Amino acid sequence: MLPQQQGYDRAITVFSPDGRLYQVEYAIETVKRGTIAVGVKCKEGIVIAVEEKPRKLQISETAQKIFQIDDHVGVAAAGYIPDARSQVDNARFFSQSNKMIYDEPVDVETIAKHLADQCQQYTQYAGVRPFGVALILGGVVNKVPQMYLTDPSGTYISYDAIAIGAGSEEVTDFLEKTYKNDLSLDDASALATAGIYLSSEDKEGVDHIKMAHIKTETGLYEILSKDQITNFAKTAKEKYPHEQK
Repeated sequence: MLPQQQGYDRAITVFSPDGRLYQVEYAIETVKRGTIAVGVKCKEGIVIAVEEKPRKLQISETAQKIFQIDDHVGVAAAGYIPDARSQVDNARFFSQSNKMIYDEPVDVETIAKHLADQCQQYTQYAGVRPFGVALILGGVVNKVPQMYLTDPSGTYISYDAIAIGAGSEEVTDFLEKTYKNDLSLDDASALATAGIYLSSEDKEGVDHIKMAHIKTETGLYEILSKDQITNFAKTAKEKYPHEQK
């Protein structure tokens, strides 16, 4: 006997009898198979961090899963990264257009809604497929940190802290238990690092971790150096030793 979904997963525009869009669910599954990405918001700014697994001969100076959208907005991605690059290019164009039209920095929510609207369109038209990537968008507008999550279904939701990718459910549970509203930027960075260690097979070193800050004080996106991440990793191991095993 053919599987129940047989036939209903051939076209993006067809609902199954139980009200599901299988192609969208497949895209969300792609996100769950990607390496972990973590976002943490605090009063001092936004922390976005990802796990990247470079090969031995790969030059890994440039982050492949963290992107800068504007001076004040950054993105972390999990899932099918080429799709992330496409959405990032779209977001950059949208952000610059907004700046030229309104002469002010674009809200992070406005970018998130724009990208989520495009994702939603790709769930209802024949001849296309959903984006196989989820994005954590973080930024600072008028000294107010903002962070949103978008997914392949077209949903966008604001979070204080969130994880996406492989092992994200366990990491999100960890964040729910340990996150506090009064975290400093350094504490938030250590928390994000601990979340990556919790999901990752590599419990030592920081070669597999990339991180960026958007500080409330300056409102500017900044990619962190290996030495800075090493300091946060040391703090993470001291504060959350049980999560590193």
